[in-house]
Amino acid sequence: MNDKSLETTTNLTEYSVSQLSLALKRTVEESYSYVRVRGEVSGFKRAASGHLYLTLKDDKSVLDAVCWRGVAGRLALQPEDGMEVIATGRLTTYPGRSKYQIVIDSMELAGEGALLKLLEDRRKKMVAEGLFDEDRKQPLPFLPTVIGVVTSPTGAVIRDILHRLDDRFPRRVLLAPVVVQGQYAAAQVAAAIAGFNAMDPTGPVPRPDLLIVARGGGSLEDLWSFNEEVVVRAAAASTIPLISAIGHETDTTLVDFAADFRAPTPTAAAERAVPVREALLESVLDRSSRLVGAMARYVDDCRLRVENLAQRLPDATRLLGLHMQRFDGVVERLGMSGTNYLDQKRQAVALNSARLRRPEQVLNDKKSQLSLQGTALTMHVNRVLGQLKDRMSSTRSRYHNVPLTRRLDDENKSLDRLALTLNAAAARRTETAQSRLTSLSELLESYSFRRVLERGYAVVRDSEGVPITSVMGVKAGDPVGLEFSDGSASAIVTGDAVECLAAPKRNPRKKPKPDTGRQGSLL
Repeated sequence: MNDKSLETTTNLTEYSVSQLSLALKRTVEESYSYVRVRGEVSGFKRAASGHLYLTLKDDKSVLDAVCWRGVAGRLALQPEDGMEVIATGRLTTYPGRSKYQIVIDSMELAGEGALLKLLEDRRKKMVAEGLFDEDRKQPLPFLPTVIGVVTSPTGAVIRDILHRLDDRFPRRVLLAPVVVQGQYAAAQVAAAIAGFNAMDPTGPVPRPDLLIVARGGGSLEDLWSFNEEVVVRAAAASTIPLISAIGHETDTTLVDFAADFRAPTPTAAAERAVPVREALLESVLDRSSRLVGAMARYVDDCRLRVENLAQRLPDATRLLGLHMQRFDGVVERLGMSGTNYLDQKRQAVALNSARLRRPEQVLNDKKSQLSLQGTALTMHVNRVLGQLKDRMSSTRSRYHNVPLTRRLDDENKSLDRLALTLNAAAARRTETAQSRLTSLSELLESYSFRRVLERGYAVVRDSEGVPITSVMGVKAGDPVGLEFSDGSASAIVTGDAVECLAAPKRNPRKKPKPDTGRQGSLL
């Protein structure tokens, strides 16, 4: 019986592992070719190849999921752990590990509650980064020249904005056409904002002074593209002031917090972008008329004040008469003081010149000395010549019988010796006279008071130029003149004169200073 049982089991179809795996794969894919699965994301990771791997789970089961790189870049949202999503795709198996999985083609959040939770988490994250800080926001220009609009080119939003701008203050508008809903909307809106900021201000197309990001109303899912991080970060990084006008007044997106100004509607954004031209004209005209009136009143007030002040002013002749008399007196005294000053200086010069010896007297003295020295020299020469004659006479008598040639030779030798003696005597005489003259000159120079001034002393004179030799000759407030070796100066005596009664007595036994050789001897 055991043999029959064994034969019965061997009648079953035999599969290899691969055949069985492929059979299961075909069965699963044919039965569940396209499904939508709701679950919580867990174990999310992005491979280096760009593929996404995650697990969908509920309170009882788990399901592996994979999203290939080409599809991952087109997903409307980026999955995160803990996020409840609805994944749409094909159910398949992975024979290499004996498990089944879903290949995701699209993904969306499961329910509005999950969206709101994700929105709040993103908002807290961006608040922590400081993207919504008030100090980051820029002031809007009062009257922009060019306005850039990021919105759909076919919707009613762009028509409302253009119509409102035309009514208030027509401006040049540059449109960046984008889709405002779907999986490509966030990337296009962020690229448009960055493109406007990258424009060259000096290029052929002018760079906008203001940006408006606008979209009509819709559900939370419809407006979700403006909650994506890429759009919010692009709005926060914009160097051009940006106005957000997403949805209706009750709709709020994250880009509203990052924008420099949030408008409740696209029409309100256009109203905030430009002022009313007619209102500006009326304001300018009103202010110009008020300015003209104010200036007229100001001129009238100034004229009245000038007239009142002019009536209160005294007569200029009476006001200046006393000062004019004082001025004439000062001028007269000034002329007289100048004349007196010159007279004092002339007297001082005459006194000093009288004290000095005239050059003619000095020359006459020197001539007299030279004449005396010349007379003495003549007498000495005559005496020498007389001695010479006497010697010649004695020599003639001695050489009476000596031949003439020999006598002439002896006489010539004697004359040569006498000439040398005479020259030496004349040189000594001249040197002695020169030394005496030099000594007298140095002595005369040493007696000059200017040598004393060169050693740091000064001559003090009163206002009339007379030297002051005693401290009792001045009193406080007197003007004095100070004469130095290299010039003169004026001063005022500031202290009372006090006679120095306790001056030290000079020691008569004090030895004189040794002679330095500067002053020659008088002898």
